[in-house]
Amino acid sequence: MEKEDIRITHTIVHILDSTVGTPVLSAGLLDHGSEFGDFLRSHIFRLMNSDEIRHCSFVKEESKVYEVLARMTLDNFVECSQEIAQILYTIMNENIDIPPADLVMTVFEAEQHPYLALLKMNYKTSYTHLTNATEVGNSNEIIRQNAILPGENQRLSEAALISLEDSTIRLIEKKYEVNGKKTNYFSELFLNCRGSMSPKTKLDIVTKAVEAVQKDFYDDSEQWEVHMETKSIISQELAEQGSLDIPVIVEKIFKEKPELKEEFQEKIEKYHITDTTVAPQNPSTTKKFEKQCLTTDTGIEIKIPMEEYQNKESVEFITNNDGSISVLIKNIGSITSK
Repeated sequence: MEKEDIRITHTIVHILDSTVGTPVLSAGLLDHGSEFGDFLRSHIFRLMNSDEIRHCSFVKEESKVYEVLARMTLDNFVECSQEIAQILYTIMNENIDIPPADLVMTVFEAEQHPYLALLKMNYKTSYTHLTNATEVGNSNEIIRQNAILPGENQRLSEAALISLEDSTIRLIEKKYEVNGKKTNYFSELFLNCRGSMSPKTKLDIVTKAVEAVQKDFYDDSEQWEVHMETKSIISQELAEQGSLDIPVIVEKIFKEKPELKEEFQEKIEKYHITDTTVAPQNPSTTKKFEKQCLTTDTGIEIKIPMEEYQNKESVEFITNNDGSISVLIKNIGSITSK
């Protein structure tokens, strides 16, 4: 799907500035012309292709938002959007650490399926100019703006894309302090939904658990080589399969070392992803596996594309008799300096 395939039909914005004391709820739809439409499509498209998205479902008997959506139609969209905005504002007003924002609500179609986007656009602070007319001419000054919205290339901290067919949710969120505890308020208090971890989170858990096990098992002189080989295995698996089957990748990384496999299983058991598959879809998530980045104790930095690292005709690591390491780069046709 391309960004241009997103067809927006209805959009409204509600001002949820908890520093004011009351929400400013709109009674009319926005005109989503070409520029503003592109702004909305950019945010929606980024969310639909993000590996930080969690797939969730409403706890229907507990969710006020679900109750509103169950009776929402295009004819009563404005009124229902106001109810949803009021639910969110009440939570924000009771918890001062949750940042003020504009809530943009958009009904759109993508790949012939209808969705509702809840885009919480937290305010940013910036500066702009202001011109005042005086008796002697214009007087220009710089003023601080406290309600600047995120740009179209900036990632939103809290947002949800809700299917209007089956009410499933794609969610991104950030924890804020609620009653003295860091809480995912957007899912737990506002939407009342539950779901799986995002692909990015799963991938981070797996890679960090592997690194922790290897750090415990191998000494410092071995870790760099083990780390490179692990990165190569993950890169190759992603390139060939487009995903990581955790049991398969564990077998390839730890091979004939059952004690390492067991320790790895213990580290990820609490996350309930032992037998799952991690399938990232955004290239930015897997970009770190595309190169081997090395730094020597003398300050030399080397970046090796993974396909060249895996080609023994391109690069070779040699352990010398005195324990030092040499890197041999082979078959160079030309060199450029940057």
